[in-house]
Amino acid sequence: MPRREPSVAAPRDVAAERIAALQLIRSDNVGPVTFRELLSHYGSAVAALAALPELSRRGGYRKPIRICPRADAEAELERADAGGAQLLIVGEAQYPTALAALDAPPPLLYVKGNQALLQRSIIGIVGARQCSAAGAKLARQFAAEIGRGSFVIASGLARGIDAMAHLAALDTGTIAVLAGGLDVVYPPEHAELQDKIAERGCLVSEMPFGFVPRGQDFPRRNRIVSGLSLGVVIVEAARRSGSLVTARLAAEQGREVFAVPGHPLDPRAEGTNKLLKSGATLVTEAEDVLAALVPLTRGATAHLREDPPPPRQGVATSLPPASLSEDERGRVVAALGPAPIDVDSVVRSTGLGIRSVQIALMELALAGRIERHGGGLVSLTPLEH
Repeated sequence: MPRREPSVAAPRDVAAERIAALQLIRSDNVGPVTFRELLSHYGSAVAALAALPELSRRGGYRKPIRICPRADAEAELERADAGGAQLLIVGEAQYPTALAALDAPPPLLYVKGNQALLQRSIIGIVGARQCSAAGAKLARQFAAEIGRGSFVIASGLARGIDAMAHLAALDTGTIAVLAGGLDVVYPPEHAELQDKIAERGCLVSEMPFGFVPRGQDFPRRNRIVSGLSLGVVIVEAARRSGSLVTARLAAEQGREVFAVPGHPLDPRAEGTNKLLKSGATLVTEAEDVLAALVPLTRGATAHLREDPPPPRQGVATSLPPASLSEDERGRVVAALGPAPIDVDSVVRSTGLGIRSVQIALMELALAGRIERHGGGLVSLTPLEH
């Protein structure tokens, strides 16, 4: 009998890869864009994790980068498991496909409840925390009728409009995206509602169990609400509100933005009326939303629901597939400044290829020397001594 040759590449240790992915995103200076670039360059989280110290050194980090210890990542997963939650990593089959189609999706999500809701057609409904009685009624009507139209309702479990939307959609399907850990109740009075959604809907967060949300975590939550959705309905919003942040993120993500008009003298309508002036679709009843989005669910949503290209597979190396000279890296730094600039402009300014610029930006990001902004913009931060 002929001797059987060993396979070229042994099956990847899935558990080790998931732990390494969690370590990556919990390490210093690894945000969604850098996480995506690391996996693209190295083909696996294990290999990318091993390369972090050298990459950050090249980028100009003057001290060793803090890498999340394996024991900490394992403990985080154990807490989630004990709380009845599951970790989803971008690229896995269970990860929401609409969210995965973003340029830089959240690398990981913790979910609790009915995960099947994440793969259905979703519409976000958000609005003012201090909503009017009329706004609360509208939110309930929109959520209930859109839910009966076979859509899942997503929102942020905030006071006011969010809570009304969740309550009205409990029977048809609702997803609550939290700014903190899935075991943290915020606001405190929503403990019962949060429990009901965990039982009958789905809770989602990119934060670990026990994490108490800070102010900067709510816009991160908002981008998940809009990213999960085909469109977002804004019922009431003041001139400066988180709901307008959600609307802006939805527009940047290529989602439909709907706004309910309000009286010009009502401050809770300033934000929605402003959205309408800026091009949002005016809606006064659920049928308006359904008329716009139902056609998208009949085949035109492929651009939102196709999985992004998987990370490059193969034998991982200890260094990126291309390395930069100090001169090339210096040209990238020289092209950057405190004002955000798009990557294409950096490519034109330096004369380098897009791959070389991406590698340089990855190294600089791991060194904490650049800040990434929405729309693919980057800016330089001062080098720490």
